Amino acid sequence: MSLPVETLRTSFRRIIELSPNVTHRFYEILFERRPMTRRMFARHAEQEKLLAGALAAVVAHLEDGAWLTSTLCALGARHAGYSITDEMYGWVGEALLATFAETLGGEWTAEIEQAWTAAYGAIAGLMQEGARQAGARAA
Repeated sequence: MSLPVETLRTSFRRIIELSPNVTHRFYEILFERRPMTRRMFARHAEQEKLLAGALAAVVAHLEDGAWLTSTLCALGARHAGYSITDEMYGWVGEALLATFAETLGGEWTAEIEQAWTAAYGAIAGLMQEGARQAGARAA
């Protein structure tokens, strides 16, 4: 899948400019929408930093399919150990896109929404593949 790299990079830079701690707001939105997830993130201050780093790394490597595949599959394999379900990936995606849209406000366009929806779908898909592979190895 070909992602609109410049749209993703430009919008991500702008999101970070407007909200350097955007991942904090992400968790607020996730917990508001899915209160049952709060128990999964008892150390969400630490998770905020990890998520921020992961997002920045993915954006930096958008044109490196091999890196994205190996890194995100490995991340998904680790998440399999936390009993993360496919449904939960959807919850995270909804909260992430809502956070980005809120942060950008009037700058959030249909083009940016489509780009991030596709990017998150690709990210989640690779992570889910890694989780499935980890499950198959464990079985």
